[in-house]
Amino acid sequence: MPLFKKGEKSKAVARHEADKFLLALIFIILIFGLISLSSASAAVAYSKFGDPYYYFKHQLWGLIFGLGVFLFMVRTDYHLWRKYAFGFLVFSIVLLLLVFIPGLSTNYGKARSWINVFGFSLQPSEFVKLSFLLYLAAWLETRKEELYDVARGIGPFLVILGIITALMVEQPDIGTLSIIAATSFIVYFVGGGSIKHILFILLIGILGFAVMVQLKSYQMDRFRCLFSPESDTQDVCYQTNQSLIAVGSGGIFGRGLGASRQKYMYLPEVSGDSIFAVIAEETGLVTGGLLVFCYLFIFYRGYRIAARAPDIFGRILSIGIVSWITLQAFINIGGIINIMPMTGVPLPLVSYGGSSVLATLAALGILVNISTQTTTARNR
Repeated sequence: MPLFKKGEKSKAVARHEADKFLLALIFIILIFGLISLSSASAAVAYSKFGDPYYYFKHQLWGLIFGLGVFLFMVRTDYHLWRKYAFGFLVFSIVLLLLVFIPGLSTNYGKARSWINVFGFSLQPSEFVKLSFLLYLAAWLETRKEELYDVARGIGPFLVILGIITALMVEQPDIGTLSIIAATSFIVYFVGGGSIKHILFILLIGILGFAVMVQLKSYQMDRFRCLFSPESDTQDVCYQTNQSLIAVGSGGIFGRGLGASRQKYMYLPEVSGDSIFAVIAEETGLVTGGLLVFCYLFIFYRGYRIAARAPDIFGRILSIGIVSWITLQAFINIGGIINIMPMTGVPLPLVSYGGSSVLATLAALGILVNISTQTTTARNR
């Protein structure tokens, strides 16, 4: 089912029902995420705030607001966002600059990726995933066949992505940067970019990343833990080891909901990027595997929506949104089971964090809106 045809123009189509499978998957993950968060965060929430449901209640309020944004996006014609493409690029850059403003930025560990607004913590890079994607989708639609030209295609693309990369490396937020960069290259290729250009840039990017890892000792430690997690079980590889203990002790069917042992102050970030370890410990390989399947099925539904979208803008957006969410899920889970370095990215729609939930629901709302405008001619 090809995503693009040469010379194809946008088609006006009548609105119809949204993709029911996609909607069902979104709400299944959201409900499962709330249940998992309630269990995983109970001990640390009671220890810090005297309330075992502190994180659950805050996530619930954030989710209510996020669902409001989701419904707004579902009801808003996605073509509207194309008109403000350049504004989204400026918005992306401004968001990333905010974390460098004294008095506004908030540090968590070595990362300067958060801002504090009226007592609320926000992670600007989460919103950049969507705003930059909206800009790229509109930009790629206008370039089409020109993407093979260096001056009109890959050149400007690299300049724009380079600005975003430089700002995120300075924070540093390598996990989120890897998602944005990978998604950008995917949509560039889907939009008609040259595979030769992409492979050449990926080679340069890998070399640059290797140099950066050598210069940052804590980044090098993450790779050391990937290949030799037993090398330092009490310090730099502590989270990796505790995650593996949690996953391994869950077995096939798990210890039972609420019965995790690692969540009692052994496993760091149980409400955030380590939540899958608690899920695996309490519900086992079967339920953890079903959650992975849900993310894969979201990608599949997104691909079908992209293949039937009425225009290039809709198709690029669809592929970009599901690529971002699927990549993020697998980077998070991959770090937990130690098949890739720990990056600290949240598990989409499951991990605690209003910024991540809000940005992800806004993107999925756009995807659902695209699904209401797909052409029936592509159903065959």
